[in-house]
Amino acid sequence: MKHAWFCLFAVIAPWAAYAQARSVDVSGIQNKFLDIPYADVSAAQKLDIYLPEEGAGPFPVILSIHGGAFKMGDKRDGQVAPMLEGLKRGYAVVSINYRLSGEALWPAQVQDCKAAVRWVRAHAAEYQLDPGRIAAWGGSAGGHLSAMLGVSGAEPSLEDLSLGHSGMSSRVQAVVDWFGPTDFLKMDEQLRESAVPNPMIHSAPDSPESELIGKNLEDAPALVRAANPETYVSADSPPFLIQHGLEDNLVPYQGSVLLARKLGAVLGFEKVALELFPATGHGGPAFVTADNLGRVFAFLDKHLKQ
Repeated sequence: MKHAWFCLFAVIAPWAAYAQARSVDVSGIQNKFLDIPYADVSAAQKLDIYLPEEGAGPFPVILSIHGGAFKMGDKRDGQVAPMLEGLKRGYAVVSINYRLSGEALWPAQVQDCKAAVRWVRAHAAEYQLDPGRIAAWGGSAGGHLSAMLGVSGAEPSLEDLSLGHSGMSSRVQAVVDWFGPTDFLKMDEQLRESAVPNPMIHSAPDSPESELIGKNLEDAPALVRAANPETYVSADSPPFLIQHGLEDNLVPYQGSVLLARKLGAVLGFEKVALELFPATGHGGPAFVTADNLGRVFAFLDKHLKQ
Protein backbone atom coordinates (compact mmCIF):
# COMPACT_ATOMS: atom_id res chain seq x y z
CA MET A 1 0.00 0.00 0.00
CA LYS A 2 2.81 2.42 0.84
CA HIS A 3 4.42 1.68 -2.52
CA ALA A 4 1.13 2.37 -4.33
CA TRP A 5 0.73 5.72 -2.61
CA PHE A 6 4.34 6.63 -3.42
CA CYS A 7 3.79 5.86 -7.11
CA LEU A 8 0.62 7.94 -7.15
CA PHE A 9 2.44 10.85 -5.52
CA ALA A 10 5.31 10.57 -7.99
CA VAL A 11 2.87 11.01 -10.86
CA ILE A 12 0.74 13.79 -9.39
CA ALA A 13 3.42 15.86 -7.66
CA PRO A 14 5.07 17.34 -10.79
CA TRP A 15 1.73 18.51 -12.15
CA ALA A 16 0.71 19.90 -8.76
CA ALA A 17 3.96 21.80 -8.39
CA TYR A 18 3.22 23.60 -11.64
CA ALA A 19 -0.53 23.99 -11.28
CA GLN A 20 -0.94 24.82 -7.62
CA ALA A 21 1.66 27.48 -7.02
CA ARG A 22 0.47 29.77 -4.26
CA SER A 23 -2.15 32.32 -5.18
CA VAL A 24 -1.03 35.65 -6.51
CA ASP A 25 -1.76 38.61 -4.23
CA VAL A 26 -3.79 40.95 -6.43
CA SER A 27 -4.76 43.34 -3.64
CA GLY A 28 -2.35 45.95 -4.96
CA ILE A 29 -3.96 46.03 -8.40
CA GLN A 30 -6.41 48.91 -8.30
CA ASN A 31 -8.37 48.34 -11.50
CA LYS A 32 -9.77 44.84 -11.25
CA PHE A 33 -13.05 42.98 -11.52
CA LEU A 34 -13.06 39.52 -9.99
CA ASP A 35 -15.12 36.35 -10.35
CA ILE A 36 -17.34 37.49 -13.21
CA PRO A 37 -19.43 34.69 -14.75
CA TYR A 38 -18.96 34.37 -18.51
CA ALA A 39 -21.46 31.48 -18.78
CA ASP A 40 -23.96 29.86 -16.45
CA VAL A 41 -23.55 26.10 -16.90
CA SER A 42 -20.88 25.68 -14.21
CA ALA A 43 -19.50 27.56 -11.23
CA ALA A 44 -16.10 27.17 -12.89
CA GLN A 45 -17.06 29.52 -15.74
CA LYS A 46 -15.70 32.72 -14.21
CA LEU A 47 -13.03 35.23 -15.12
CA ASP A 48 -11.01 38.03 -13.54
CA ILE A 49 -10.24 41.29 -15.35
CA TYR A 50 -7.19 43.42 -14.56
CA LEU A 51 -6.65 46.80 -16.21
CA PRO A 52 -3.55 49.01 -16.42
CA GLU A 53 -3.42 51.94 -14.01
CA GLU A 54 -2.41 54.30 -16.80
CA GLY A 55 -4.12 54.94 -20.10
CA ALA A 56 -7.74 55.17 -21.12
CA GLY A 57 -7.97 52.13 -23.35
CA PRO A 58 -9.29 50.30 -25.14
CA PHE A 59 -6.48 47.97 -24.10
CA PRO A 60 -5.20 44.92 -25.98
CA VAL A 61 -6.09 41.79 -24.04
CA ILE A 62 -4.02 38.90 -22.71
CA LEU A 63 -6.32 35.95 -22.06
CA SER A 64 -4.55 33.93 -19.35
CA ILE A 65 -5.38 30.21 -19.34
CA HIS A 66 -4.04 28.20 -16.40
CA GLY A 67 -2.55 24.73 -16.66
CA GLY A 68 -2.74 21.74 -14.36
CA ALA A 69 -3.18 18.53 -16.38
CA PHE A 70 -6.74 19.64 -17.25
CA LYS A 71 -7.72 18.56 -13.72
CA MET A 72 -6.41 21.25 -11.35
CA GLY A 73 -5.25 24.86 -11.25
CA ASP A 74 -6.98 28.20 -10.86
CA LYS A 75 -7.15 31.57 -12.59
CA ARG A 76 -5.57 33.30 -9.62
CA ASP A 77 -2.73 30.91 -8.81
CA GLY A 78 0.91 31.63 -9.51
CA GLN A 79 0.60 30.89 -13.20
CA VAL A 80 -1.02 34.27 -13.88
CA ALA A 81 1.95 36.24 -12.49
CA PRO A 82 3.88 36.49 -15.81
CA MET A 83 0.76 37.67 -17.62
CA LEU A 84 0.12 40.36 -15.01
CA GLU A 85 3.46 41.90 -16.00
CA GLY A 86 1.53 43.04 -19.04
CA LEU A 87 -0.35 45.62 -16.96
CA LYS A 88 2.80 47.75 -16.85
CA ARG A 89 3.04 47.48 -20.63
CA GLY A 90 -0.47 48.62 -21.48
CA TYR A 91 -2.23 45.25 -21.64
CA ALA A 92 -5.44 44.22 -19.93
CA VAL A 93 -5.31 40.72 -18.47
CA VAL A 94 -8.35 38.46 -18.42
CA SER A 95 -7.66 35.31 -16.41
CA ILE A 96 -10.19 32.51 -16.78
CA ASN A 97 -11.26 29.31 -15.13
CA TYR A 98 -12.86 26.53 -17.14
CA ARG A 99 -14.49 23.18 -16.45
CA LEU A 100 -11.84 20.66 -15.41
CA SER A 101 -11.81 17.05 -16.53
CA GLY A 102 -13.32 15.83 -13.25
CA GLU A 103 -16.44 17.84 -14.08
CA ALA A 104 -16.72 17.65 -17.86
CA LEU A 105 -15.01 15.78 -20.69
CA TRP A 106 -13.40 17.21 -23.81
CA PRO A 107 -14.26 19.46 -25.62
CA ALA A 108 -15.88 21.34 -22.71
CA GLN A 109 -12.55 22.94 -21.81
CA VAL A 110 -11.96 24.61 -25.17
CA GLN A 111 -15.66 25.42 -25.46
CA ASP A 112 -15.37 27.35 -22.20
CA CYS A 113 -12.29 29.19 -23.43
CA LYS A 114 -14.09 30.16 -26.62
CA ALA A 115 -17.12 31.29 -24.62
CA ALA A 116 -14.83 33.48 -22.52
CA VAL A 117 -13.43 35.12 -25.67
CA ARG A 118 -16.96 35.79 -26.93
CA TRP A 119 -17.84 37.29 -23.54
CA VAL A 120 -14.80 39.57 -23.68
CA ARG A 121 -15.88 40.85 -27.09
CA ALA A 122 -19.48 41.35 -25.97
CA HIS A 123 -18.38 43.36 -22.92
CA ALA A 124 -15.34 45.07 -24.41
CA ALA A 125 -16.69 48.62 -24.25
CA GLU A 126 -17.81 48.18 -20.64
CA TYR A 127 -14.32 47.19 -19.47
CA GLN A 128 -12.12 49.25 -21.85
CA LEU A 129 -11.01 46.15 -23.76
CA ASP A 130 -10.09 46.07 -27.44
CA PRO A 131 -12.18 43.31 -29.06
CA GLY A 132 -9.89 43.18 -32.08
CA ARG A 133 -6.65 42.57 -30.15
CA ILE A 134 -6.79 39.44 -28.01
CA ALA A 135 -3.90 37.04 -27.34
CA ALA A 136 -4.19 33.66 -25.62
CA TRP A 137 -1.33 32.72 -23.29
CA GLY A 138 -0.96 29.68 -21.06
CA GLY A 139 1.35 26.92 -19.90
CA SER A 140 1.00 23.13 -20.01
CA ALA A 141 -2.73 22.38 -20.32
CA GLY A 142 -3.17 26.15 -20.63
CA GLY A 143 -0.66 26.15 -23.48
CA HIS A 144 -2.67 23.43 -25.20
CA LEU A 145 -5.91 25.39 -24.80
CA SER A 146 -4.23 28.59 -25.98
CA ALA A 147 -3.04 26.77 -29.09
CA MET A 148 -6.50 25.31 -29.62
CA LEU A 149 -8.02 28.79 -29.44
CA GLY A 150 -5.53 29.98 -32.01
CA VAL A 151 -6.14 27.31 -34.61
CA SER A 152 -9.88 26.73 -34.18
CA GLY A 153 -11.37 30.15 -34.82
CA ALA A 154 -13.42 28.79 -37.71
CA GLU A 155 -14.11 25.33 -36.28
CA PRO A 156 -17.81 24.89 -35.38
CA SER A 157 -17.31 21.48 -33.74
CA LEU A 158 -15.44 23.16 -30.88
CA GLU A 159 -18.01 25.89 -30.25
CA ASP A 160 -20.90 25.65 -27.82
CA LEU A 161 -22.87 28.76 -28.71
CA SER A 162 -25.44 27.95 -26.03
CA LEU A 163 -22.86 29.23 -23.53
CA GLY A 164 -23.65 32.75 -24.66
CA HIS A 165 -22.90 35.62 -27.06
CA SER A 166 -23.35 33.46 -30.14
CA GLY A 167 -23.00 36.47 -32.42
CA MET A 168 -19.42 37.12 -31.32
CA SER A 169 -16.24 35.58 -32.72
CA SER A 170 -14.00 33.37 -30.58
CA ARG A 171 -10.89 34.08 -32.68
CA VAL A 172 -7.70 35.33 -31.09
CA GLN A 173 -5.03 37.40 -32.80
CA ALA A 174 -1.90 35.84 -31.25
CA VAL A 175 -0.90 32.82 -29.15
CA VAL A 176 1.83 32.26 -26.56
CA ASP A 177 2.05 28.51 -26.00
CA TRP A 178 4.28 27.46 -23.12
CA PHE A 179 5.05 23.71 -23.25
CA GLY A 180 1.54 22.60 -24.17
CA PRO A 181 0.82 19.02 -25.32
CA THR A 182 -0.29 18.33 -28.88
CA ASP A 183 -0.77 14.73 -30.07
CA PHE A 184 -1.58 12.75 -26.92
CA LEU A 185 -0.92 9.41 -28.62
CA LYS A 186 2.68 10.32 -29.42
CA MET A 187 3.69 11.57 -25.98
CA ASP A 188 5.04 8.32 -24.53
CA GLU A 189 7.17 7.57 -27.59
CA GLN A 190 8.49 11.13 -27.70
CA LEU A 191 9.44 11.05 -24.03
CA ARG A 192 11.35 7.82 -24.59
CA GLU A 193 13.23 9.53 -27.42
CA SER A 194 14.09 12.39 -25.06
CA ALA A 195 15.67 9.97 -22.58
CA VAL A 196 14.42 11.97 -19.60
CA PRO A 197 12.94 10.28 -16.51
CA ASN A 198 9.22 9.98 -17.18
CA PRO A 199 6.96 9.89 -14.11
CA MET A 200 3.82 8.82 -15.98
CA ILE A 201 2.49 6.80 -18.88
CA HIS A 202 0.25 9.05 -20.94
CA SER A 203 -1.52 6.15 -22.63
CA ALA A 204 -2.59 4.73 -19.26
CA PRO A 205 -6.32 4.88 -18.43
CA ASP A 206 -5.68 7.19 -15.48
CA SER A 207 -3.42 9.63 -17.30
CA PRO A 208 -4.54 13.28 -17.47
CA GLU A 209 -5.11 12.95 -21.21
CA SER A 210 -7.20 9.76 -20.93
CA GLU A 211 -9.24 11.35 -18.15
CA LEU A 212 -9.74 14.43 -20.32
CA ILE A 213 -11.31 12.55 -23.23
CA GLY A 214 -12.97 9.92 -21.04
CA LYS A 215 -11.37 6.91 -22.76
CA ASN A 216 -8.05 5.15 -23.13
CA LEU A 217 -6.15 7.10 -25.76
CA GLU A 218 -5.42 4.05 -27.90
CA ASP A 219 -9.15 3.24 -28.01
CA ALA A 220 -10.15 6.72 -29.17
CA PRO A 221 -7.90 7.97 -32.00
CA ALA A 222 -10.65 10.21 -33.37
CA LEU A 223 -11.00 11.99 -30.02
CA VAL A 224 -7.23 12.34 -29.75
CA ARG A 225 -7.14 13.88 -33.21
CA ALA A 226 -9.96 16.26 -32.25
CA ALA A 227 -7.90 17.42 -29.26
CA ASN A 228 -4.70 17.98 -31.28
CA PRO A 229 -4.03 21.59 -32.34
CA GLU A 230 -2.26 20.34 -35.47
CA THR A 231 -5.62 19.10 -36.77
CA TYR A 232 -6.99 22.61 -37.21
CA VAL A 233 -4.02 24.59 -38.52
CA SER A 234 -5.08 26.78 -41.44
CA ALA A 235 -4.16 29.98 -43.20
CA ASP A 236 -6.50 31.76 -40.76
CA SER A 237 -4.40 30.77 -37.73
CA PRO A 238 -2.75 33.71 -35.92
CA PRO A 239 0.96 34.20 -35.15
CA PHE A 240 2.38 31.80 -32.55
CA LEU A 241 5.21 31.96 -30.03
CA ILE A 242 5.95 28.46 -28.71
CA GLN A 243 8.48 27.88 -25.92
CA HIS A 244 9.41 24.50 -24.46
CA GLY A 245 12.11 22.96 -22.27
CA LEU A 246 14.28 20.28 -23.85
CA GLU A 247 14.28 18.29 -20.58
CA ASP A 248 10.52 18.43 -20.02
CA ASN A 249 9.64 15.01 -18.61
CA LEU A 250 5.86 15.52 -18.60
CA VAL A 251 5.08 17.08 -21.98
CA PRO A 252 7.60 16.19 -24.72
CA TYR A 253 9.13 19.10 -26.58
CA GLN A 254 8.82 17.21 -29.88
CA GLY A 255 5.10 17.98 -29.94
CA SER A 256 5.87 21.69 -29.97
CA VAL A 257 8.37 21.16 -32.78
CA LEU A 258 5.79 19.37 -34.93
CA LEU A 259 3.14 22.01 -34.25
CA ALA A 260 5.55 24.82 -35.11
CA ARG A 261 6.56 23.09 -38.34
CA LYS A 262 2.96 22.71 -39.45
CA LEU A 263 2.10 26.29 -38.52
CA GLY A 264 5.17 27.59 -40.32
CA ALA A 265 4.44 25.58 -43.44
CA VAL A 266 0.94 27.07 -43.62
CA LEU A 267 1.40 30.60 -42.23
CA GLY A 268 5.00 31.25 -43.19
CA PHE A 269 7.79 30.88 -40.66
CA GLU A 270 7.95 34.64 -40.10
CA LYS A 271 4.70 34.27 -38.13
CA VAL A 272 5.84 31.34 -36.00
CA ALA A 273 8.56 31.46 -33.35
CA LEU A 274 9.75 28.27 -31.65
CA GLU A 275 12.22 28.53 -28.77
CA LEU A 276 13.61 25.42 -27.08
CA PHE A 277 15.34 25.91 -23.73
CA PRO A 278 18.26 23.60 -22.83
CA ALA A 279 18.48 22.13 -19.32
CA THR A 280 14.86 23.15 -18.69
CA GLY A 281 11.98 20.96 -17.60
CA HIS A 282 8.24 21.46 -17.33
CA GLY A 283 8.10 25.15 -16.55
CA GLY A 284 10.63 26.73 -14.24
CA PRO A 285 12.68 29.91 -13.92
CA ALA A 286 13.81 30.03 -17.55
CA PHE A 287 10.33 31.03 -18.66
CA VAL A 288 9.89 33.94 -16.27
CA THR A 289 13.26 35.68 -16.45
CA ALA A 290 13.15 39.36 -17.35
CA ASP A 291 14.87 38.52 -20.62
CA ASN A 292 12.36 35.89 -21.64
CA LEU A 293 9.33 37.92 -20.62
CA GLY A 294 10.81 40.74 -22.66
CA ARG A 295 10.81 38.45 -25.69
CA VAL A 296 7.24 37.36 -25.03
CA PHE A 297 6.00 40.92 -24.78
CA ALA A 298 8.00 41.94 -27.84
CA PHE A 299 6.12 39.21 -29.73
CA LEU A 300 2.79 40.45 -28.38
CA ASP A 301 3.65 44.07 -29.14
CA LYS A 302 4.52 43.15 -32.72
CA HIS A 303 1.23 41.41 -33.36
CA LEU A 304 -1.18 43.37 -31.16
CA LYS A 305 0.21 46.90 -31.08
CA GLN A 306 1.88 47.54 -34.43
